[in-house]
Amino acid sequence: MKKVLNLYAGVGGNRLRWPSDIEVTAVELDPQIAGVYSDLFPQDTVIIKDGHQFLLENYMNFDFVWSSPPCQTHSQIRYNIGFLANRKYKKVEAAYPDMNLYQEIIMLKYYCQNKWVVENTIPYYEPLIPGIKTGGHIWWSNFNITQIEHGSRNHRGGTVETLQDRKQINLDKYNIGNKRQILRNCVEPEIGLHVFNCAFTQQEASLLQGMLL
Repeated sequence: MKKVLNLYAGVGGNRLRWPSDIEVTAVELDPQIAGVYSDLFPQDTVIIKDGHQFLLENYMNFDFVWSSPPCQTHSQIRYNIGFLANRKYKKVEAAYPDMNLYQEIIMLKYYCQNKWVVENTIPYYEPLIPGIKTGGHIWWSNFNITQIEHGSRNHRGGTVETLQDRKQINLDKYNIGNKRQILRNCVEPEIGLHVFNCAFTQQEASLLQGMLL
């Protein structure tokens, strides 16, 4: 059974369509959000902890690592709509981009022997490390992620109801704040499955080819 690490798990949009025959450890810092994830995926092990440190200490124990570090400080919307469009009103202050993102990419690239992927929003600046842009996200990985067609990811006009429909997760019964942001942070389930399949289909094909040689 494949062991999968799901970091910064949120409420599990990326995990929703993964196959059932895997062992998933989900790491989420916010106890309320972790509680929702645990309710939605009771078969998974849920750990309330900082994903960045957990990755460093445990990356070698999993067949597949998925990391989705916080994206707000890299966001085009925050910069273009929040900052540039409102500079004279000072609604959004300048912010250092969170370099944990690039720390994780570099560490995984040089230390991790198993499959890994780091996901984030397409940033407002030229990425410091080139990644693959597809499905409205940017990806760094040690396997090939093929292009996936997906509709517009413009969430500015999205309501909780429309986002719940899009992300296929219903939060109506949960007493948690900022549901819209939580849902915006979710990777669409079909994209999560596509990336998962890219990792393991290619890996299994390579193994089979090696056996036939």
